[in-house]
Amino acid sequence: MLLHQLPEDVLYHILSYLDYKSLSRLSQVCKTIYHFVNRDAVWRKIAKEFLNTGITRYGTDIYSHIPLKERVKIAQNWYDGVCKRAIPLKWKTKLLPWLQLDGDALFLSQASDIGAYRLRQDSGRLQRNPFEIYSGHKGDVCRFVVTDSHLISGGSDGKILVHSRRRDMSMELSGHNQEVNCLDSKDGFIISGSRDRTTRIWTLTSSCPRDTIPMYDRVWSVAISPTLSSFVTGTACCENFSPLRIWDVERSECVCSLGTQFRRGAGVLDMVFESPFQLFTCGYDTFIRLWDLRLSPRKCAMEWEEPHDSALYCIQTDGNHMIASGSSYYGVVRLWDKRQTECLQFFQLSSDPVSSPVYCLRFSSSHLYAALATALHSLDFSQNPIYIR
Repeated sequence: MLLHQLPEDVLYHILSYLDYKSLSRLSQVCKTIYHFVNRDAVWRKIAKEFLNTGITRYGTDIYSHIPLKERVKIAQNWYDGVCKRAIPLKWKTKLLPWLQLDGDALFLSQASDIGAYRLRQDSGRLQRNPFEIYSGHKGDVCRFVVTDSHLISGGSDGKILVHSRRRDMSMELSGHNQEVNCLDSKDGFIISGSRDRTTRIWTLTSSCPRDTIPMYDRVWSVAISPTLSSFVTGTACCENFSPLRIWDVERSECVCSLGTQFRRGAGVLDMVFESPFQLFTCGYDTFIRLWDLRLSPRKCAMEWEEPHDSALYCIQTDGNHMIASGSSYYGVVRLWDKRQTECLQFFQLSSDPVSSPVYCLRFSSSHLYAALATALHSLDFSQNPIYIR
């Protein structure tokens, strides 16, 4: 009996013992084997061990429209730092930009406007002219989030604007006395944090806040749990309490604090939930920390230290093994493998005499985009995959 004549379940079991190089060689044997080996089911186990293949820790496939074999090719480039650099957009005035990715669209804030740019599906390149501009703030946009139906922005004017992505209409939420430093939105409700030392809970059905929580410190970051039952706030750490606190959404009460030994001024600048129980944070104390909310809140589960003692402005994870971080000096982007303590790769994007922080970064399966003070940078990891043919 020939190999390709075996029952499919038996063949899948045999192929599960092969690594990615052996699978690639096997696919060159004949057309029948080639088509079978190229199935996503064959590559799924291997893809889960690579960086940024779209297969999360819990088995969800983020990039299901891209064949897994192609994603494993590109993943090797993420690991080795093989990429092509470009600067799709530049501007003259120094800004504090923020960005979001949503499918084939990139949203970038510049001063008081947010531009929506198309990304070409074949190359990931940015079309230079935005297809949509969201405006309305009297000051700079500080943060914004993108949902399926809305774009929600917070500005230095203390206002929150809710823009509909389907109709030409927007709603203004007023309540903060100073700039809105951070916000998050899920399933119709919004959490905002401000320099005015308050956190506010809003719904999309009212222009007035549902609740206002005094924080007694400036609020730099917020994140809503995937369960929608709680949210986390990160403050400037200028008072005698932990900068990380978990709040119950319904009762607007603090459930617990995370950590006990933050030094004064170790504010939390960014945070992201990877699951209902896993929270990643970063900030002025130069560490990325993983908090397992099922364990003791007094100590983080893991931590990774920025080797050049720079503050960390932003992070994103792939839901599995990879973390990308943006540093405060010289536009440094770092890639981390959670299974290692040392930084995996780093890229210095700023070549100007005066350095710029990486204010925000986002990545897709093949590209990483980073917003600096005067430019949007891109790293294309789909270039010349070298190990899998």
